[in-house]
Amino acid sequence: MIRCHLARLMGEHKMRISDVIRETGLSRNTVTLLYKETAQKVDLEALDKLCVLFDCEIHHILERVPAKGSTSAN
Repeated sequence: MIRCHLARLMGEHKMRISDVIRETGLSRNTVTLLYKETAQKVDLEALDKLCVLFDCEIHHILERVPAKGSTSAN
């Protein structure tokens, strides 16, 4: 499962969704889906803009965590 830490990053920087939209030029839908962790896919350009905004690497925004009940060794 992929976790998105946009909401945490926004909280740490005291930013609202509208602030992220204004600073990155991303659509409200894109930012909201990432914020709520309901996005099914993410554009690489969107990730790049978020990395620039928060001065971070991709792994600070997205993280792969084992799904609950997963027994896979991979």
